[in-house]
Amino acid sequence: MPSKSNQKPEPMLDIIDVAAICRVSEKTVRRWIEAGDLRAAKLGGQWRISHRDLNAFVRDRMSQ
Repeated sequence: MPSKSNQKPEPMLDIIDVAAICRVSEKTVRRWIEAGDLRAAKLGGQWRISHRDLNAFVRDRMSQ
């Protein structure tokens, strides 16, 4: 059984990726992040969003 330290983390999305997936502007994605609606981490000066967090964000929006 492989140890967890040998597993590669899933690739993260940047604001451009999320905007394209959601068909919104990059400014809208930045607003979601700044409002705390979309979880994101600032890595190397750029926002990164996990696929899991984006899926949860969309799922939450669809249930409202």
